[in-house]
Amino acid sequence: MTKTILITGASSGIGRATSLYFAQQGWNVIATMRTPEKETELTKMANILVTALEVTKPETIKAAIEKGIEQFGHIDALLNNAGYGQQGLFEAVTADKIQEQFDVNVFGVMNVTRAILPYLRKQQTESVIVNITSGVGKIPFPMTSIYTASKYAIEGYTEALAYELDSQNIKVKIIEPGYVQTNFQERAGEEFAIDDSLTDYKEFLEVTNQLLGNLSSAEIFTANDVAATIFRAVTDGTQQLRYVAGSDIEQMINTRKEKTEQEYVEYLRGLFAPQGFNNKKQ
Repeated sequence: MTKTILITGASSGIGRATSLYFAQQGWNVIATMRTPEKETELTKMANILVTALEVTKPETIKAAIEKGIEQFGHIDALLNNAGYGQQGLFEAVTADKIQEQFDVNVFGVMNVTRAILPYLRKQQTESVIVNITSGVGKIPFPMTSIYTASKYAIEGYTEALAYELDSQNIKVKIIEPGYVQTNFQERAGEEFAIDDSLTDYKEFLEVTNQLLGNLSSAEIFTANDVAATIFRAVTDGTQQLRYVAGSDIEQMINTRKEKTEQEYVEYLRGLFAPQGFNNKKQ
């Protein structure tokens, strides 16, 4: 029997690449997005259903699940991919923007998962839920405090949920991508929080922006590389919980494992602070 996956945020980036990847492997794909009327490529594939879903609107989630089951008969996997990255100094991010970040990245994942679980349990067959977090869900960077907080929340939520759903024959998994060149970065740039009155951070911002720029120019995974990792997580039949997708973030995680907690904190602090910066106001 041909298997079916529902993917959120399929209009671009990792979501689009994963939709195509699974379809090419012979899966049926329910590719969901906020504006399906704009999609022209995925709609040409017979085994891809493109339909509307906005993670902050439960009625669209319910409708997408029902439409997918009507077309393909069942759903075997869910990829919670929809999300974005709010960046900028914490003091520059408004309360409304913080709420929006959590509405999409945290409560949106929970909304979709809550809606699909009754269907997965009813099927009585093995199924898989995969949540996309981020490298910053393991290795926090400055200028990403709100995004990092949302991904830390999903890391903890997913691990706890995995233990619950073992009892229902539902595997739950986490994908932790490093830097991936997609339009995710473009939106992050557009959403970047700026407050020109915060002049005390000027020196810090100069150093941090240069370092983050260097990181983004290093060797990176493509969206298709991440899609292959997601496919492996869905199909490998193991109880593995976390999958790292990117040599950059894998290196950082290994560095953290090799050092004590405080050694690692001091190592990262040294990267993001100009010489003598920590002591300048003492």
